[in-house]
Amino acid sequence: MEGRARIAIEMVHPQIDCGRFAVQRIAGDEMVVQADVFSDGHDEVVALLLYRRMGEEQWQESVMRRLNNDRWEGSFVLGEPGFYQYTLMGWVDHFRTWQRDLQKRFEAGQDVAVDLRIGAKILEQAAGEANAEDAARLREAAAALSAEKDQEGAVALGLETRLADLVSTCCARGLATLYHKELVVRVDRKKALFSSWYELFPRSLGVEGRHGTLRDCIALLPDIAMLGFDVLYLPPIHPIGSSKRKGKANAVEAQPGDPGSPWAIGSEAGGHKTVHPELGTLDDFRYLVREAERHGIEIALDLAFQCSPDHPYLKEHPEWFTWRPDGTVQYAENPPKKYQDIVPINFETAQWEELWEELKSIVFFWMDQGVRIFRVDNPHTKPFPMWEWLIGQAKEKSQDVIFLAEAFTRPKIMARLAKLGFTQSYSYFSWRNSKGELTEYLTELTRGDTREFMRPNFWPNTPDILTEYLQYGGRPAFMIRLVLAATLSSNYGIYGPAYELCVGEPEKPGSEEYRDAEKYEIRQWDREGGGNIRELIVMLNRVRRDHAALQQTNNVTFLAADDDSVLFYAKIAEQKKGSLLVAVNLDPFRVRTARLSLPLELFGVRPGQSYLLHDLIGGDHSIWQGETATVRLDPQINPACIYRISTWQRRESDFDYYF
Repeated sequence: MEGRARIAIEMVHPQIDCGRFAVQRIAGDEMVVQADVFSDGHDEVVALLLYRRMGEEQWQESVMRRLNNDRWEGSFVLGEPGFYQYTLMGWVDHFRTWQRDLQKRFEAGQDVAVDLRIGAKILEQAAGEANAEDAARLREAAAALSAEKDQEGAVALGLETRLADLVSTCCARGLATLYHKELVVRVDRKKALFSSWYELFPRSLGVEGRHGTLRDCIALLPDIAMLGFDVLYLPPIHPIGSSKRKGKANAVEAQPGDPGSPWAIGSEAGGHKTVHPELGTLDDFRYLVREAERHGIEIALDLAFQCSPDHPYLKEHPEWFTWRPDGTVQYAENPPKKYQDIVPINFETAQWEELWEELKSIVFFWMDQGVRIFRVDNPHTKPFPMWEWLIGQAKEKSQDVIFLAEAFTRPKIMARLAKLGFTQSYSYFSWRNSKGELTEYLTELTRGDTREFMRPNFWPNTPDILTEYLQYGGRPAFMIRLVLAATLSSNYGIYGPAYELCVGEPEKPGSEEYRDAEKYEIRQWDREGGGNIRELIVMLNRVRRDHAALQQTNNVTFLAADDDSVLFYAKIAEQKKGSLLVAVNLDPFRVRTARLSLPLELFGVRPGQSYLLHDLIGGDHSIWQGETATVRLDPQINPACIYRISTWQRRESDFDYYF
């Protein structure tokens, strides 16, 4: 330890769990770092933010600026996806301290002759540490400072900012304090922050009872692109086991022709690296990936680390599973529920290293087929260390890979998975319905440390989740939840055909399972059927693409509306222009009229100035003045409005858009 180093560096932000985990950002983001940097006494302090791409030897520097109460802030722009390191350095700046005191003494009318000689000495000492070019400039300045007979001229020379910068840049760091940690930020591609997901079962795309194929899926791509989705998520496409196969409605015994659950992976036809024969071939899958890309869509593949009793792993690696005293393999259970068609992997096997390598090979295999997005089934039931290792390995293979955690579990477990490297996370959004619940939950996600590592992906429904709100709210409920998901979160998705058609019939009262659940049978969907909400889906996805304010999540600000069933919020763009206001009627049964409080000063509207409210959903235009506006939201017709505000500029012939 250097006992003469006098700087303290504390409360560095952001960092997760004292630097144990990486912060998440997107390529092109400005990485803003704050810290308390201070010294004993009253000397001037310099603080630097150091950063580099992981693996590089040379640190780059960004000078930090003082905020208040010894708080400092610095930033740097993040480049291509990958891992970056950052840390801080600070030191007592004797030359700037001398400049500060020189100015005070001179302005007080004191004789500063000795002070000028002290400044010259500091410059001479600095020259001894500098390179030849800088040393020559410093000695020239020291000589000029000593030779100047007019104190006013000498003081002006000594107070030059460029001189202080030169001293700080090339020397004066001998007693600097370096922060004791090198923190890490993981930089992902834009799709990690902004994506619109559509889920479907390819096997349901056949006609007249025929098993659908991947080729049928390819034929549907133009329609999915027209709807505005850029991620097509497919449940497992692997062979399905026959032993203990579940029938319709999760019946314990399957009937002839029942296709079984896609999550019961593995049969004589193969396992996790094989395509179900009735879906097609591996060549068909590669063709699907290529054609999807041509339509601006990426294929997201389900990653489910579990097996059917017929999976080849059970014969090849019985040590990876748990066997009961009667000689049978332990199937999956969540008492009292039983999943006899699914066999969980025993991650406490003594052969865990061999198991991990095999699971990695599954991910790498599908990455080699062009997959860069994985929706991970129940990651919270697998070991944390395995995920940290596996995601790290996948990131080394391609920094573009994205993992969505399907972990509807306890908050701390969800948070841990995000910290370990999951790019996106399912959330509790599906069950947050009231104004208070939504406000509290979004505040939790977008304020504080959670925003530094967790990116939520809002799904109003999934093949496993049909909430009570959707069951009883009818078509208005589906429209309301769609608007909320698409505007509150920059990542959102729907279980497609069922949501388009507002399917809300549960298996039985009190259940969140669908009647005639597609998990267990092939469904025929008339996606153009009556009551569908395809037009609203198209409109919302177009608004999302056209407005950057909806392409991030942490920019939400909740605003006042005088009706507890009307949620009102702003999505703030980086600049005033482009921000949006959203008002949503949360009541699917009643028309609601609410008075909205508009914080116009935040958006460039002057007191007394008229402005235009343009509803991007309904298309209505209205001119307002003042900080309140009234909205009428009919859940059957227009349950929500997305407003852009524009103001008239007299010197121009058009509106100047602020929203």
